Amino acid sequence: MLAHDTVLHRAGVARSGNAAKADPITTEVVRHALNSAANQMKRALVRTAFSPVIYEVLDFAVAIYDPQMRLLAQAPSLPMFMGTLNFCVEEAVKNIGGTENMFPCDMIMYNWPYGTGSHPQDLAVINPVYLDDGELIGYTAIKGHWLDIAGKDPYCTDTVDVFQEGTIYPGVKIYKRGELNDDIYRMVLANSRVPKFVAGDLNAQVVGCRVGAAGFLEVVNRFGRDEFRNAVENMFDHGERVVRSYFESIPDGRYVGHGEMDSNGITDDKIPFEVVVEIEGSNVRLDFSNVPETQVGPVNCPVPSTISASRVAISMLAGYGEAPHEGHFRPVEVVTRPGTMFHPLPPAPCFLYGWPALQAIEVIYNAISKALPDAVPAQSGGCICSVVSWGTREATGEPWADGSPHPTGQGAWNGGDGGTMLHISESATRFSPIEVWEAKNPWMMDKLALAQDSGGPGTWRGGLGVDFHFRMTEDIFITTAVERTKNAPWGLLGGESGRANGAAVRFPDGRVVSVPKTTRFMVPKDAVLELSTGGGGGFGDPAERPRAAVEADLKAGYISEAFAREHYPHAFGEAAE
Repeated sequence: MLAHDTVLHRAGVARSGNAAKADPITTEVVRHALNSAANQMKRALVRTAFSPVIYEVLDFAVAIYDPQMRLLAQAPSLPMFMGTLNFCVEEAVKNIGGTENMFPCDMIMYNWPYGTGSHPQDLAVINPVYLDDGELIGYTAIKGHWLDIAGKDPYCTDTVDVFQEGTIYPGVKIYKRGELNDDIYRMVLANSRVPKFVAGDLNAQVVGCRVGAAGFLEVVNRFGRDEFRNAVENMFDHGERVVRSYFESIPDGRYVGHGEMDSNGITDDKIPFEVVVEIEGSNVRLDFSNVPETQVGPVNCPVPSTISASRVAISMLAGYGEAPHEGHFRPVEVVTRPGTMFHPLPPAPCFLYGWPALQAIEVIYNAISKALPDAVPAQSGGCICSVVSWGTREATGEPWADGSPHPTGQGAWNGGDGGTMLHISESATRFSPIEVWEAKNPWMMDKLALAQDSGGPGTWRGGLGVDFHFRMTEDIFITTAVERTKNAPWGLLGGESGRANGAAVRFPDGRVVSVPKTTRFMVPKDAVLELSTGGGGGFGDPAERPRAAVEADLKAGYISEAFAREHYPHAFGEAAE
């Protein structure tokens, strides 16, 4: 039973009743054709974008929706946006006056954080798609990160309300019936410190949406409206069955996961919270009602991203590797309480919305581990360890900016060691190659290496963290957003913790300043930003790790001899005696 002050969220479950009419082979062809159209959108965006954060990091999501805002297809990019774009489409259409005020070749911009689930920099472009006879068949949408949108700083960890975080476009037409809305376009460029990058990325989003619309229309026209719709309903029903089959294997019950944020960006107090996972048959409910009140700093996570974190956590476990669509979300219910960290209300700051969302995914797995520890991995580094840099180039006086997430060690699981990659919420993204970094930005890489001894010991060891040392060749400003610096990633079933995350600046005079969450921090020429990403937790008793595996880790340099003797003494046999 829900408390009176909570809200229940569930995916749309409307069915046409025609799923049974669809041929299963046709359904699979339609599913793959839709995924192909979404991938064409992605390729068009990447090839035409101006910012490395788009074309290298892949900090965006592209998707196709039906007229009921149900997800048809999404290309691999940023999973955390997976459950948010339908909210973007719905709110954008509502804010322009509804479908009656929407026409072929319109393009809508939308970035109100409580509708997108993101900070204002994550701006969505929505393209309604019509058949030749004027029937609306759905939408193509792209949400991408813009380098600067006139917030108090290009990237912030210390905002106290949403109005410090960037310019708001609450559902406005950037194109009207195919014609550029010049007034809005000029406003976009006037509200950015790097207008050339923003113009290029906006145009790339428009191109991507148009390419996706062409691919979407091709699929519908190829099969005809009725056969297409029947196949979509069948596709949704199948995805629902896939996810339900996973949860049927987990014992019914109420399982509580616990997590803790380092701080809210304004005060340094830790923020403990819990997520309750309730399983009944094949239904799963994720309850965020017992979480702290809205924070004074920007670690508040708007409802769309709370729902998205829940969907990412569940689909990564139960989706069996299928590309996501609306059917996968049907078994998942999410409960929130307005006025809390996971359901903030305007004008609460939410620039760091993604950091509690990342933690929530780990906490959901922590809860499920109470029921079935073999079903989930140990904790990862638990963060994307973001750094955003900007300044003015010495030689040209041109403004510049760049930003990137960074990989951490992943948690081990029953059957394998953890890897080193971006958090699963960003698992299709990446950081720029060193050659791109050094060519475009004023720094040199002193070090980029897997961090020895950073993975948690266990029968299966955690993945290693990474050491990044950026030596500045000009004065630059940075904003760092690094969580879990106070808490090491947990292990499971006797596995031990991995290394915690960390960030510090080493000045030319030898001073070292810790900068886990800092905004507009000046890093002078010849200083070094030392980013040390965390390792994953181990799984199982370290005493059970095979000797050959320990020896292989030693040979590869993943662990030192001292570390091995401390955590795996059984592997040394007579030498240890």
